Order: sequence, then C-alpha cells, then structure tokens
Amino acid sequence: MITADDVIAALMTLENQEQRQVLMRFFKTGPGEYGEGDKFLGIKVPQTRAVVKEARLQVPLDEITRLLYSPWHEARLCGFLLLVEEMKPHRTLRPTGSDALSSHRDTIAKHYLRHARQADNWDLVDLSCPGIVGEWLLTPMPDGTMPPRDILDSLASSHDLWEQRIAIVSTLALIRKYQFDDTLRIATRLLRHPHPLIHKATGWMLREVGKRDIGTLRDYLSAHYDGLPRTSLRYAIERMDENERHYWLHGHIKHTT
Repeated sequence: MITADDVIAALMTLENQEQRQVLMRFFKTGPGEYGEGDKFLGIKVPQTRAVVKEARLQVPLDEITRLLYSPWHEARLCGFLLLVEEMKPHRTLRPTGSDALSSHRDTIAKHYLRHARQADNWDLVDLSCPGIVGEWLLTPMPDGTMPPRDILDSLASSHDLWEQRIAIVSTLALIRKYQFDDTLRIATRLLRHPHPLIHKATGWMLREVGKRDIGTLRDYLSAHYDGLPRTSLRYAIERMDENERHYWLHGHIKHTT
C-alpha cells in the first residue's frame, strides 16, 4: 500500500523554486485571480505523471482523498490522476468480473463528483473529468442502466466555476464516441456565462465536435452565433480554413452550407 504521505514525499523530492514562480503566474494565483492562494511545489506535469505511474492502483481511496485536500496543487493533481487510473478498465486490477468492475468504476466516479470542487483550477479539471465523469457516462452501472446524463446539467447549474467547467469538459469523452448532443446542450446552457475559462472550454469542446463533424459545428454556430462569446467562437473555428474563419469572425449572415 502507498499512502498520501508517500506520494507527497515523492513530490517533495522534485520541488523546484524557479518553476514554482512560473506556475504561480501561469495559474493566476495572485490576489483576486481565479487561482488566488494556491500553493505549488514547482513540478511539471510529466514529472507528476511519473509519480502517478509508480503509485497507480496501490493507493487506497481514502488516501487518494487526502491528496485531493492537500494544499499543494501537484498533490491534488496526483490524487485526480490516480482516480483516472482507477477508471481505466484495462488497468483496474482490484475487482474481478464485469459486475465488480462496473461497481468499482461507479464508486470512483461518484467519489470524484463528491469532491469535484477540489479540482480548483483548469488543469485539474481538464486532466481528470473526461477520464472519470466522461468515461462513467459511457459505462453501464451495476444494475445495467446507463448513468444519467443530466448530472452534466446539474454541474452546469452549479455556482462553482470548476464544477461548471467539469460539466462541459467531461463531454470530451462523449465527443470521442461521436455523441455530440450533450456537448451542444451544455454549451447552450453556458452561453451567458461571464467567465473566460468557461468561454474557452466551451469553444474547445465545439472545436472537438467540428473535428469529427464539421456540419454539426456549422449548424450550431449558425443557430447560436449572436449569443456565442467571441472567445468561444475563436476557439471553435480554429481548425477551419482561413476563409471560413474570416466568415465567422466578420460575417453577419447565417451560414447555410
């Protein structure tokens, strides 16, 4: 068994003062910024992933929870990445049999949702929710039914910025399976959101839809053009050719192609 203290001790050996300052600026930890007060050891993500690789499937759930509540950003990231590892069916070694595997993944996903607000910066959200919430929504529960997709609507309706970002970014796993309806629904729910981090995430997910079905993206932009934040639009059209990007950025007639 590996404990939270063991994981944090491994992280401490990688502490980097210079990198800490870089990360504190990058993740907006100053007064009044979205990451205000967060503490960093100064560890790059590949280094954190290496610690996770050594510890995966050896850290009990209660110890992972301790990591999620660590004051250190990188320790929280470790905790969330360990939960992602627990969700991977080809690496989930603890349960035996399909029913046990389904129950285990259901437990992990619901645990994540209970502690979702500990993913309190965009990297913690983006590196965890598609592999946990998204994968859970694609997997039958122990009783054979599919998890309710309206959990995404509940998250989108939260007053917490990070739960709202989880709502839209979790749909990346669904997009990869060519299931677009939930992404488009949640994107529409978040159209009037005031925060740039939601605008960016929404545009990113719309772009991912467009990579797989450009017609669906065009139809969505045409229907919601007037209400779509400019940042979301820019992110959504990044993969289009220059002429079409120019059309969406500067045109006023609805796209009909």
